[in-house]
Amino acid sequence: MNNSYLTPKEIVSHLDKYVVGQDNAKKSVAIALRNRWRRQNADEDIRQEIMPNNIILMGPTGVGKTEIARRLADLAHAPFMKVEASKFTEVGYVGRDVESMVRDLVDISVNMVKQEKSKDLKVKAEEMAIERILDIMLPPPKRSAIDSKSADPEKSDTFARTREKLKSRLLEGKLDKREIEVDAPQNQFPVVEIFSPMGMEELGVNFQEMFSGMMPRKSKRRKMPVDQAKKFLANEELSKLVNMDEVIPDALNRVQESGIIFIDEIDKIVGSEGKSGPDVSREGVQRDILPIVEGSSVNTKYGLVQTDHILFIAAGAFSSTSPSDLIPELQGRFPIRVELDSLTAEDFERILTEPKASLVKQYHALLKSENVELVFSDAAIKKIAEYAEKVNTASENIGARRLHTVLTTLLQDILFEPPISKKKVTISAKMVEEKLSEIVESEDLSKYIL
Repeated sequence: MNNSYLTPKEIVSHLDKYVVGQDNAKKSVAIALRNRWRRQNADEDIRQEIMPNNIILMGPTGVGKTEIARRLADLAHAPFMKVEASKFTEVGYVGRDVESMVRDLVDISVNMVKQEKSKDLKVKAEEMAIERILDIMLPPPKRSAIDSKSADPEKSDTFARTREKLKSRLLEGKLDKREIEVDAPQNQFPVVEIFSPMGMEELGVNFQEMFSGMMPRKSKRRKMPVDQAKKFLANEELSKLVNMDEVIPDALNRVQESGIIFIDEIDKIVGSEGKSGPDVSREGVQRDILPIVEGSSVNTKYGLVQTDHILFIAAGAFSSTSPSDLIPELQGRFPIRVELDSLTAEDFERILTEPKASLVKQYHALLKSENVELVFSDAAIKKIAEYAEKVNTASENIGARRLHTVLTTLLQDILFEPPISKKKVTISAKMVEEKLSEIVESEDLSKYIL
């Protein structure tokens, strides 16, 4: 990281393009993200003592918790992993498999570093791919040890000129559709599922890599057009050029110093005391997550990873529970708690139009592909927002996700059969009223359709 790393204000400004409102949540994650850079630039003697301030985002579904985390990943320039806590309550997932979130984060980091290093080597890989294609289309003349000294220089010059002309045509794209035969690696080992209490990721073993060192790789000749062969061979050369001995230490360091894990639906692992007694399995998941959040060593196929400085952001609706229902030790590891606001009709209006990829812009783009311009009047936007709020109040509150169902119902006929004669379709408040009023007012219909 360098001094150009984003300030909290700049991070919030970026999040504003995608998430309406929720200023407190945006500020909290912006400060947490900036603190990663601050820690790495702090004095070495105190750096290891500065622990990340993990965050719990609380609020009903559809208010922007996951969207904030998703957009944060774009900014973090760091390995980012999203996982559902409810996954770990399923049969076979309780226990040490909770560590799989760290292993997945390491895989993401390795791919991220590989891509970065690949950018610098891409040109060289493409040049090597071109040379390989030329060797296939115009194989170099074979020379034996005996006649190598008496080789005809004129023939060599002719070959060099021919190859240069061929290369020129190849680079101009004149040979793109010509088919050539390329040696492609063949998968020798079938995918084998191993059932064990730990799961495959627990073993941290890649059998394909293990066996490939013991046995030579088989290849199969495949026909493909030159333009396709360029990409295929360039990728093959790129994988040879990327030095994994440099990639892995860098990737592990990124995970340990700036990795972020977003644990969604954390309220689903809150134990509930009922007639049948306490929910032991859910509390068990909390106890399994605890050492990872506290700081521990996790074994991965690339080596040991310390989780002490990974930033954890948790989120949950907490509709019938609260963060204080988590086990005390886990609560203590999430010192920052931010409550997100429920969305109003005014928020829905802004959500429909303001974000960079708002729903209105998305539907406009979809119909533009069929040369139909879709326009919403201001009054129509207002009316859609009102209906979304009304249905959320009357039935299950699913936040901004309600706008998807309302808009899909409203535009169903246009999406099913776009008008051929009209090139512009304007959605008015009257159209919204006609299409949605009956559905919204009928409780049974709104429950199942909206």
